[in-house]
Amino acid sequence: MSTLLFRGATVVDGTGAERRRADVLVRDGVIAEIGEAAALGPRPAGGAAVDADGLVLAPGFIDMHSHSDLRLLVEPDHPSRVTQGVTCEVLGQDGLSYAPVDERTRPALRRQLAGWNGDPEDFAWNWRTVGEYLDRLDGHGIAVNACYLVPHGTLRALVLGWQRRAPSAGELDAMRALLAQGLSEGAVGMSSGLSYPPGMYADTDELTALCAVVAEYGGYHSPHQRSYGAGALDGYAEMLEISRRSCCPLHLAHATMNFGVNAGRAGELLALLDVALAEGCDLTLDSYPYLPGSTTLAALLPSWAAEGGPEATLARLADDGVRERIRLALEEQGSDGCHGVVADWRTVQISGVRDASLTAAVGRTIAELAAERGCGGSEIFFELLRADELGTTILQHVGHEENVRAIMRHPAHTVGSDGLLVGARPHPRAWGTFARYLGHYARESGVLTLEQAVARMTGRPARRLRLERRGTIRVGHHADLVLFDPETVADRATFEDPRRPAAGIHQVYVNGTAVLRDGRPTGALPGRTLRRVAGGLVR
Repeated sequence: MSTLLFRGATVVDGTGAERRRADVLVRDGVIAEIGEAAALGPRPAGGAAVDADGLVLAPGFIDMHSHSDLRLLVEPDHPSRVTQGVTCEVLGQDGLSYAPVDERTRPALRRQLAGWNGDPEDFAWNWRTVGEYLDRLDGHGIAVNACYLVPHGTLRALVLGWQRRAPSAGELDAMRALLAQGLSEGAVGMSSGLSYPPGMYADTDELTALCAVVAEYGGYHSPHQRSYGAGALDGYAEMLEISRRSCCPLHLAHATMNFGVNAGRAGELLALLDVALAEGCDLTLDSYPYLPGSTTLAALLPSWAAEGGPEATLARLADDGVRERIRLALEEQGSDGCHGVVADWRTVQISGVRDASLTAAVGRTIAELAAERGCGGSEIFFELLRADELGTTILQHVGHEENVRAIMRHPAHTVGSDGLLVGARPHPRAWGTFARYLGHYARESGVLTLEQAVARMTGRPARRLRLERRGTIRVGHHADLVLFDPETVADRATFEDPRRPAAGIHQVYVNGTAVLRDGRPTGALPGRTLRRVAGGLVR
């Protein structure tokens, strides 16, 4: 029997309740006792004790929007997450990931997702189904717990390829069957990526039919909706309508109102959500605490230009006439891939490239590169896409501080990093999101109290995921715990140095085992996949 005693901790339990001073005893990876300081008696024989005086003990943080689908296998000790206090993350986001696949779709997905996840060499792609992917994570060993959403675009690719059309009745039934299989193998719901091919080719009826399957299994729908720029409110309204028609719980991914057309308009979104909540909609959302977004450069292409998959896209980019059509869509009309907004190349900054020969572009905006060359921004855009074979990653400087603050205050809010972990200068949210909420927005700015911030990272997302005995500090709950200094916790990752670990995170435990001690990863791999079981609970 192993025991661990935290003495004199300031317990913020994840429910939103006020902090209190207490001792917490962990036995065999489970919280066994919680008592007033010094009430639990002497240190257990053979056990360990931690002096937690002046430190906050909270449930481990839950990243509701993660892109670690391959990183957990390549770098299983996962320093970007454990140094922030994250003990569970949700994979399979934005409608695109690597399960379920077959030998036809896997190569295309690897190419399309290289800007998000890289494309590691000497890597065993030895799974096809959701269950086999989850088994691979468990067999490999991982530092944190992981949940998985069945990605709608990946399903669509299996059945329709990258065709820009509605499915036949038989094709829709095939997608529903594949989705049901993934849910029965442990997925917690379905994600969709409605500004990315091939998911962006789905209509409301298709998504509603699939969400009805998700609802039958007790899961939820997490959409990257069609637009975060022009038409953003219409996109959110569509997601609410799908939820109403399918009776499927809804979790809005990286809920933002971006680009100039949405400056100061978060209140309109929140009013829309409040009406839905009052009508009984089961609704939550997540966001990250930064202004720029991040995606691939290819994501800006109009939907018609991405039809057929990466090879077909590259073929179009080699055609002078097609490039002119794309330029018109981007620079004059507003591409649906660019959220219906005319591209402002001053806001599009290169954050990573797959081809090392293009490294000089990293950190520069398209506008800067074009001015240096004396050419138009679209010319740089096309050159990078072709030379890097669609593998370029970007930052988009399109956010608004007043919107970010308003959205994080909403009672349905949870936290998701949306962190991409590849590229020379990825978005710092991958390493800083959780500490930034605690430090900048709670302690320094007072937008949230400490208790509110912790609840958004722990108890509230655990309820959305239907995690059994996780997300709060209670007797009988699994010991996913983080110990941090409330006076010094802070994000240190910057856009210039995006892989700096957070400050003030002292210790992190996953299932009772330390994955971070004295601010340093231990290399332990106690995490496991958390899977939906009969009745919809996740354990």
